Formats: sequence, C-alpha cells, structure tokens
Amino acid sequence: MNINELLEKVVGDLGDKRRWRAYKARVAALPEPYRRATEAIERYLTYYGSIVKGDVIVTMADDLADLFEQAAADGTPVRTIVGEDPVAFAEDFLRTYADGQWVNKERRRLIEAIDAAEKSQS
Repeated sequence: MNINELLEKVVGDLGDKRRWRAYKARVAALPEPYRRATEAIERYLTYYGSIVKGDVIVTMADDLADLFEQAAADGTPVRTIVGEDPVAFAEDFLRTYADGQWVNKERRRLIEAIDAAEKSQS
C-alpha cells in the first residue's frame, strides 16, 4: 500500500475532496443572487438529502453549480429556476441522486429482512 492509498483510507477519496473544493470555488464566483440561491439549496440538500456516498454528493454539487452558472450566464432569474416552491425544487433535484441516500440502504435491508422472514415461514 502506497502513501496515497493509506491517506485515502484515513481521509477518504482525495479526488472527491478536490472536486468539492472546485465546486465551492465555482459557487463563490457566481454573481450574488445565484450564489446565495446555490448555497441555500446546497445547505438544504445536505440536511435533507442524507447522502452518504462522496462521489454522489460531489456529482450533485457539480450539477447544481452547472445549473446556476448557466442561469447566471443566460440572465435567468433565480425564481424562474426554482419556481414558487424552492423546497419542491430541491427535493425534485435530489431525486436524481437518490442512489446515494442512506435511507436506500435501509430500504434494501428492510426488503431483504421481510423476504427472509417470508421464506422462513414456507
């Protein structure tokens, strides 16, 4: 095991960390209304999303930055992007990345437990 492999075992995927830092720099460079909206959505997704896979979190963040960078370039108003219900927008956005959510692991575990219980009765 080389030093990079050891380091990644301790602190996680270094590529994801680089991508996360790049995402944060992209958001910081957005004009004010887009930066504020992106940071608010990111915060909501972090709390509500319960995504545990680092690569999924970074991909979702990159896609969010892409969306708001394009909107800023086009001059699309923030409200036009998120609609009248920002929570619904954020939750719809999150559905694309549901594979990384912690609850999916528990859903699979529940299904397997019920399947095993059913088999033990037959």
